[in-house]
Amino acid sequence: MYKRREFNQRRIRTFDPSRIVSQNGRTGQPEEKYVPVHKFSDFALHQQLKQNVTTKGFSEPTPIQDQVIPALLAGKDVTGIAATGTGKTAAFLLPLINKVFANKREKVLTITPTRELAVQIDSEFRTFARSMNLYSCVCIGGASIGRQIGELRRNPNFVIGTPGRLLDLERRHALRFGDYGSVVLDEVDRMLDMGFIPDVKHIISLLPSVRQAMFFSATLPDKIRDIIASFVKDPVVVTVHPGEAAVNVDQEVIRVGGRQKTDLLQEMLSGNGFEKVLVFGRTKHGIDKLAKFLYQKGRQVEVIHGNKSQNQRQRALEKFRNNGVQVLLATDVASRGLDIDNVTHVINYDLPETYEAYIHRIGRTGRADKKGTALTFI
Repeated sequence: MYKRREFNQRRIRTFDPSRIVSQNGRTGQPEEKYVPVHKFSDFALHQQLKQNVTTKGFSEPTPIQDQVIPALLAGKDVTGIAATGTGKTAAFLLPLINKVFANKREKVLTITPTRELAVQIDSEFRTFARSMNLYSCVCIGGASIGRQIGELRRNPNFVIGTPGRLLDLERRHALRFGDYGSVVLDEVDRMLDMGFIPDVKHIISLLPSVRQAMFFSATLPDKIRDIIASFVKDPVVVTVHPGEAAVNVDQEVIRVGGRQKTDLLQEMLSGNGFEKVLVFGRTKHGIDKLAKFLYQKGRQVEVIHGNKSQNQRQRALEKFRNNGVQVLLATDVASRGLDIDNVTHVINYDLPETYEAYIHRIGRTGRADKKGTALTFI
């Protein structure tokens, strides 16, 4: 299932999804429809929070929300293993907002692997906490650390950030991990991929011994099991479709043959239904080169990758989210945590490195019970 190929004298690890697509069919394995045990109205949430949930358009909880919210409201630690797009952000935000609203001295720390995911969680927090006088601070690289220090001085209820920036703020005495009685580690397998595990372990060592802890990951590699053991105590374990492709995503492998991938992509983007397309490439240089080609062909495109500033990345995402462009070109910086409505297609222009990366890429479409299509160039 894995293969290696030569590129500039280096061996590049790649994952070829041909086998799982042929095994599972284009739509993945069929699943029984989950019947929630609860309604949102059943949860012991403050009335304003319930109103904000209704305004958000939530009618009934997803499987992970149905199981995680009662456990967190009861003060339990939780380990959640769930595929992307299953609603886990709301699963931990709702009970934590309720907890902090009842006790304003309580503070919540959420640690994420990427800047985009931190911003996404903050956006959902602001929606759910509307009119509740609760405040947040996003602490990520690529943004002004001075401004973040100023915001932390205002004692926000929720701090959401990436490991490196959080540790930098702690070293500057702007942040004290011992103050946070509720802590969320989100997308921990991605933190492993990005080399953040030593930072995460250091942060855990500085947390208060008495805390409510939440651990979320789409997959569960052996290398992060010791983190779970050190982080959560007697947790409620909720597992929802670990490591499986979203059942709402039609998957297809496109055999390129001797054709140029640039020409093939251009033809596809001219086809019916390719209204909002997320294209994944392997390298920043390759993505920039592809963007230039598509722009010359008259395509409306935006680009996000690690060389872009945080402001540039956010502007590109907002433009794509608001249908200002047809195509967003990205490296795997965008494969986790981005909740963008109505992405019609994900195209793997370059093969992902691993099965997990493939699952997270294609999880950008087919979200919230909508159908999507994932195409992979081979």
